[in-house]
Amino acid sequence: MVTLLLDSTQLEVALSPVERALARRRDAVRVERTHIRKVQLTDDAWTWLRGVPSPGTLVRGTVAMGTWTSASGDDFVVVRRRHPAVVVDLEDDAAFSRLVLTTRHGLALVHALRLDVPGDGPTAIS
Repeated sequence: MVTLLLDSTQLEVALSPVERALARRRDAVRVERTHIRKVQLTDDAWTWLRGVPSPGTLVRGTVAMGTWTSASGDDFVVVRRRHPAVVVDLEDDAAFSRLVLTTRHGLALVHALRLDVPGDGPTAIS
């Protein structure tokens, strides 16, 4: 599962070496907290995928990782099997339109994003 790091200014999607290879991405995905419009929980992340991997890896029903390009913009996805996921809609000026991430801690992310009190450091949500 993907590791999410949240602090008062940004959300970082930290990728393992295997996830970086499958997503065909060298660095973590960082999103300014002000660019986050909406966060939703889902039991089936596959229904949220739109477009085609460009670049990315798709093994239907097993793994989808990387950038998905569609008419609506670019989405960054890390989806594994049929696990719970979080869908993060972003503002138009962000690097991606949406993040679709498989994680057991989606509810913790939703609660953490509602906190307006800055912490001493990043919060790890994996």
